[in-house]
Amino acid sequence: MSHANEMTDPPTDATDVASPPSSEAPRSRAGASLRAYLEPRRQRVERGLADFLGFGGRRPLELHAAMRYAVLGDGKRLRPILCIAGAEVCGGGMEDVLPTACALELIHACSLVHDDLPALDGDELRRGQPSCHARFGPGIALLAGDALFSQAFELLVEQRRLSGASRTLDALAVITGATGTDGMVAGQVEDMLHEGKPGDEVTLEFIHTRKAGALIRAALVCGGLLVGGDESRIAALGACGGALGHAFQVVDDILGESGDPAALGKPVGADRQRGKLTYPALLGLERSWVVAGRLVDEALEAVAGLGPAAEPLRELARYVLERAR
Repeated sequence: MSHANEMTDPPTDATDVASPPSSEAPRSRAGASLRAYLEPRRQRVERGLADFLGFGGRRPLELHAAMRYAVLGDGKRLRPILCIAGAEVCGGGMEDVLPTACALELIHACSLVHDDLPALDGDELRRGQPSCHARFGPGIALLAGDALFSQAFELLVEQRRLSGASRTLDALAVITGATGTDGMVAGQVEDMLHEGKPGDEVTLEFIHTRKAGALIRAALVCGGLLVGGDESRIAALGACGGALGHAFQVVDDILGESGDPAALGKPVGADRQRGKLTYPALLGLERSWVVAGRLVDEALEAVAGLGPAAEPLRELARYVLERAR
């Protein structure tokens, strides 16, 4: 599953990225206000992750080193930031949901470690560095992914102290649904089974809305749930997250065909060489941009009534069409 291409800082020169057709060009340029929103939240999540993955020199040292290697570094923390954004839309703040925000990043990192294993995608590079199995070996990498998933639930237990048992259980139900056989794992399996086979848009949508989109949707919804957001706002966050996650993966496919290898941290064309079912392979690049633009419009429409607190979500949605990796 190639949903690794995390959101980077907004580019200063749009000519440096694979651009959508002019008819689908982004209607606003991500800029200083978006960077100002993202950076303090990214830094706080980074500190939280580093603290949680400290381990204090405990054994097994190699496993803990692999876990830290897989999580800490160049990631831009999209899912934790979306969890925080969901909380803010519903009247909460960053510290109110930090354990769950970090848990979502651990789950995401687990999925990337497992994706890269020789039994799945067999990628030797991740964000321009050796993938976890290339650095530590497949056995340690497999177990590091398992341990990251388990550690995520330790953080979700910690969330109970901030949000109470009932709200935390509601968020837990959303996350387990987004990661299991109706979510991330389902998308991964279908992605793997359809390599080298003809596909259709129904199957492609199934794969993309689950292997990457489900956890993005869960991040927004959980942020709202944990601070007591009302049903209408939670529904709006869910609709926005579903469309945003799907759009993110469509653009991921496009960049995998036409992006800058240096920005992506991996060669372009790898999905095509493996016979992956992607939007460019099925529809071509131009129609893929149209699909991505339509999905971003859906995400924007979903949060149109949420007022100024949702403006960062709107900027993030627009930026999906502008990102370089």
